[in-house]
Amino acid sequence: MIQIPHRKSQVRRSFRLLYVLPVFSAGFSLSASFAYAQTTGGADTTAAVHHVKKKATRTRNASTAKASSAHQTAATSAGQSKQVATSKSAVRVSNAKTLDQATVAGSTEAVTVTGSFLKQARQFSANPVQTITAKEIQQTGVTNVGDFLLRMPSVGSSGTGNADTNGGAGMSCTDIRNLGGNRVLVLVDGKRVTQSSTGVGQCVDMNSIPVMAISSIEILKDGGSELYGADAVSGVINIKMKHDVNTGGVTMRGSLTQYGDNRQFMASAYKGWNFDHNRGNVTIFGQFSHQDGVKQWDRKWARNPQTNDPANGYDVSYGSSIPTNGMLFGPLQANGNQDVFYGNSKGGLTNNSSGYNYAQDQMILNELDNSSLMGDAHYDFNKHFTLYSNVMYSHKTSSTTMAPIPATGSSPPSTLPGSIVLPTNYPGNTSGEELTMYRRMAEFGKRKADTSVDALTSMVGAKGDIIAGWKYDASFTYGSTMGTMTTSGVGNYSKLLQVWGLTPDASTSAGVVYNPNACAGAAGCSFSSALSPLSQEATAYANYKEHDHYHYQLRDTNVRIHNDNVVKMPYAHGGSLGIALGMEHRSEQLSYTPDPLIQQGNTLSNTMAATGGGFNASEAYLEGNLTLLHNAMFAKNLSVDGQGRYSGYNTFGNTYNWKVGINWAPTRDIAFRGTLGTSFRQPNVFELYGGKYLSYNGAYDPCDNRQIGNYNGTQPAVVANCMKRGINPYSFKAASWGQVPTLMGGNTKLQPEVGRTYTFGATMTPRWVPGLMTSVSFWHYRVSNMITSLPTQYILDGCYTGERPANCAQITRLSNGQINSVESYNINGGAMTTSGIDWDLTYRIRLTWEDSLIISNNFQKLVSYKQQLVPGGQTYDMKGTISYQAQGTSNPTVRDYASFTWRHNDFSVTYMLQYMSGMHWNDGSSRIYPQAASYDAQGNYSPGVGRVKTPNMVLQDLTFNYNYKKWAFQFEVQNLANKQPPFLANTSDNSNDSTYSGYYAGRTFLLQAGTTF
Repeated sequence: MIQIPHRKSQVRRSFRLLYVLPVFSAGFSLSASFAYAQTTGGADTTAAVHHVKKKATRTRNASTAKASSAHQTAATSAGQSKQVATSKSAVRVSNAKTLDQATVAGSTEAVTVTGSFLKQARQFSANPVQTITAKEIQQTGVTNVGDFLLRMPSVGSSGTGNADTNGGAGMSCTDIRNLGGNRVLVLVDGKRVTQSSTGVGQCVDMNSIPVMAISSIEILKDGGSELYGADAVSGVINIKMKHDVNTGGVTMRGSLTQYGDNRQFMASAYKGWNFDHNRGNVTIFGQFSHQDGVKQWDRKWARNPQTNDPANGYDVSYGSSIPTNGMLFGPLQANGNQDVFYGNSKGGLTNNSSGYNYAQDQMILNELDNSSLMGDAHYDFNKHFTLYSNVMYSHKTSSTTMAPIPATGSSPPSTLPGSIVLPTNYPGNTSGEELTMYRRMAEFGKRKADTSVDALTSMVGAKGDIIAGWKYDASFTYGSTMGTMTTSGVGNYSKLLQVWGLTPDASTSAGVVYNPNACAGAAGCSFSSALSPLSQEATAYANYKEHDHYHYQLRDTNVRIHNDNVVKMPYAHGGSLGIALGMEHRSEQLSYTPDPLIQQGNTLSNTMAATGGGFNASEAYLEGNLTLLHNAMFAKNLSVDGQGRYSGYNTFGNTYNWKVGINWAPTRDIAFRGTLGTSFRQPNVFELYGGKYLSYNGAYDPCDNRQIGNYNGTQPAVVANCMKRGINPYSFKAASWGQVPTLMGGNTKLQPEVGRTYTFGATMTPRWVPGLMTSVSFWHYRVSNMITSLPTQYILDGCYTGERPANCAQITRLSNGQINSVESYNINGGAMTTSGIDWDLTYRIRLTWEDSLIISNNFQKLVSYKQQLVPGGQTYDMKGTISYQAQGTSNPTVRDYASFTWRHNDFSVTYMLQYMSGMHWNDGSSRIYPQAASYDAQGNYSPGVGRVKTPNMVLQDLTFNYNYKKWAFQFEVQNLANKQPPFLANTSDNSNDSTYSGYYAGRTFLLQAGTTF
């Protein structure tokens, strides 16, 4: 380390400002210019540095200099490992640092870990925190953080991933314990970041975080509302970025599936500079990634989407029941039956049925382009004042395709006809009946959804010593996300009726009248029969492309002071009292503006109203950590930790949350810990102010002849209730099988959620087994007054089984018996409780001086998962089940992620394995059980249900790494066995994308190369 004489360090402040002001002025200008910039760079790589600490940090006293020096030498480049390992001691250091938390968790060095603002040894912390290193992330070959986190057993399936191609908007959202993405707080370097929106929800988009710039990820898995804010109900995911880098590096990566598709490319680069005798540092990271996506038709297992799975293969439905030539229903007859016809594409009718296989149009993996740029700077004026700043910008575009849009009618707030009825005098209607038509508009082409998002988070702060061990940290964060979504082929409903010669007329039973002169005087309008393909002129006239916009803003001011050693206990082996206290003021505003025609309900797409609103929160928090005993007999450490947060919201008033924890380590080899805390979550902007919108939720009409056989003992009640509505469930056919139009949206009368969490466990780092760290935790969550919307199937079943007759008021049917809509707006529902056991292990085994074996394992056993949908209602056991409808969630009983690495000098091989236990199918409230096809006494046929479970699943990856001088090379095979996702009749792609997305691409080959300089 370069030692600078003390007298020479007394540089005039005016000269120091000459160094630092250009840096921070550049940082602030970046925050403005980055909003339109794009880059094709990237951050460092497997070969690149695990960020290198500055070599000669200016120190204020000998003890600080010593600690700083030890910390600096611990971080080194993988590409420089041969130079570092020139002695046995150096080899030990180099290898130990690759062990992730095996070495870190066993260290007694005091560090600040997510879940506390005070420094303490990791194994003496009461909070269950999982640490993931950059090396672990990079060896998986993922290009975004969300895809990696899906490997973790504690991360649930209720988030949004890159396999969500219907409404996912190319976002990657995460959650913890399946409590939902709106109940987990994602931080970057301990600070809040800007969020993105899907139009009906919001989250931190993991695609916007440059994966190669990540130093580590810490997951707090017992809630954090009392320290970080109300939205940390299930926990906190803190992504720590690399700082203080004084080297550079470049990485290139490419991958390809064995089918020749889903080509991915990533380029990243970084460079850091120290200046003014290492007082300051500027670091820049850049990354660009591209993913081609995958078409559903190109995977055999998804090519014929099956929407039901009855026993013995009878009555199997594939694809969509709405064809391109139209499906038409006559009125309900006295016996509950109705006539069904199909268009013959020649202006007439036929009895020959036909469907539509949407797999030829739909994608199962999004096409993505993502450019990220991060600038980081700091300057140490003196020990009392360090100025720091960070700017993170991303520009992301995503694209996906879906089947041509169906024309089915409208829903509120549209004033257009709720169904498309061809009157008896309509040309080609030879049935003698008014026919309700459902027709897929192939003439408009595939629906293509393109999303463009610019996300910016800019943070500036200052920190340093105050006096007598007290330190401060004050920061201000500004975040802004602007998104534009366009969807082609959605059609203009009013113009389509016009070219079909249908004029709305509420005075008639059909709601429309046939008007052959409807196009008169309208430029470009050309009459075309609804029973024939549209002419080119009519197509151009009636087609439409929608444009939606959203804007999210975050302003967050955070001021904290803390002291790790306020006072020492006045007795032998007494420890110290640490205190941290602070305040935070946060405001969030969000607006979502759908296309004007979408808001009016004048397109064939889902109607959606505008969303706009926000809130302000002023909060104060306090943490105290008291070490009662230290280095005493049977008490290597005995400490208690208390945390509290007082929050005032301009929407809901005030609340207080608290958490207590205890850690007892009888010896340095084992430590026992436990926590108990509360949570409070106010509704977010979409939950409160979200505009009413129409969603085609996964559900089945109870009166459909393909569904009636699923009700077992309640089947007679369902039959009776359907017949009361004039529907014969043994012959009735729903127009949209597997999807039910559902009206959803915000509710300004919502009240906050409240919850309680407790954990207890133990951590072992036995001296007699060098290199071993293992921990076990039991965790339990309960969230009451949950903000939710009831599942569509739950509403339908409650009405028709007679168990919840009040639900019937939420269901609207057309005169022909078809469901027009089901209302399911946000409500404060019942309670959810879940508990389980985590077991983590990391073990490094020294084989020879040149060889080592590293074993890492993360295991979760779900003990219970119970949900009460309405207050005082029935509690449903969701453990070990998976929702078989599209975008459903899953709760496997057992999940495990393990990796085994053998390292020989500069060569290593890593085998990674993900295990997930099989699950029973669930319709949103109850399990589906096998039932054979049967006939009742009247000869009515019930198809029954066959397969109702998914099997145990294992996903395997294999990675080879080799370092040569300053170069590092990586070759990986993902999904080594080319395992296909398990079958699920989900009306989408024969599986469940939120649970099994890692299987969707198939076997993939990846090659990466990087260097440092």
